[in-house]
Amino acid sequence: QVQLVESGGGLVQAGGSLRLSCATSESIFSFNVMGWYRQAPGKQREWIATITSGGSTNVEDSVKGRFTISRSIAKNTVYLQMDSLKPEDTAVYYCKVETRGFPRDYWGQGTQVTVSS
Repeated sequence: QVQLVESGGGLVQAGGSLRLSCATSESIFSFNVMGWYRQAPGKQREWIATITSGGSTNVEDSVKGRFTISRSIAKNTVYLQMDSLKPEDTAVYYCKVETRGFPRDYWGQGTQVTVSS
């Protein structure tokens, strides 16, 4: 029922920037939180950033000051602005939402981010 479409991944050099987008099939206010996670090959998926329906944000310590999560209410879209990218940021990035009322998680298909030296 809830669909998430991610875009914006790609290949960049260290120090570069990318902006990831997560377009949803429903209003942002349908969700308790929206967030971004990443997973490198052979490693566990890790949380990197979340934003609540009220607009409160949190980011993981290793990306704090470099990554910014934001939203467009009109476009039903959440963004992850990634600046000063490092090779260790290389991973598949996933968008996740938690629905309101009866909490349930939905995941996007993932988008590859590769940062070269």
